[in-house]
Amino acid sequence: MPELIPLYSIKVKCCNCEHEFTTSRVRPSLKKAVRRDADFCSYYKAENPDYYVVRVCPECGFASTENSAEQLSEQQRKAFTAQVGRRWKPHSFGLERNWETALETYKLALICAQSINDKDRIIASLLHHIAWLYRYRGETEQEQRFLSYSLDAYIRVYERDGINGNDARLMYLIGELHRRTGQLADAVKWFSRLINDQKIVDAAMIRAAREQWAVLREQMRGEEGLDSNGMNSAT
Repeated sequence: MPELIPLYSIKVKCCNCEHEFTTSRVRPSLKKAVRRDADFCSYYKAENPDYYVVRVCPECGFASTENSAEQLSEQQRKAFTAQVGRRWKPHSFGLERNWETALETYKLALICAQSINDKDRIIASLLHHIAWLYRYRGETEQEQRFLSYSLDAYIRVYERDGINGNDARLMYLIGELHRRTGQLADAVKWFSRLINDQKIVDAAMIRAAREQWAVLREQMRGEEGLDSNGMNSAT
């Protein structure tokens, strides 16, 4: 049996200039992750589907995801052109991508989203994915930088949309990113809120929060006895 080609092409209509172009996706049958971090960063044996999340129009350079708006307003178009589009030199990201090109597409999508004042949830997700890309390479300083940015954006989402709801996944992510960026007291607060809120019925997220609470306890035990300067108080 011939080996299955991992990529296939789909047609996309640009929400800015309405140019139709093709972009690649990873076949659903090959999207099974070999492992996944607690903040949902996935690892794959072969082609990484996350490399192909961003669709980039080769004509105007507008980069988006399937969760982005289907059409831009005239004001958004003008803002994009002024901040990004006028510097774009037509080229395609439609074929196979490596780590470098994937990072380039995510950063372009982030700039585009910021230029049109897109939803905080989309911006938070893009920032989070960029952090994952740096994690794949072991570039911890850059990973931490973008985790902090994405955490701030997720908090804005919660403050705007989640206070009167029970978005358990969002609350869990806020707790986990606090933990990953070393803000352990805030992580405790968010995990506790998720676990103890009787209105939340998302069993998977409650279970995940309990598991990370256990991880968090171990982290906090490791910091016991340290003073504010990081020195052991017993010495």
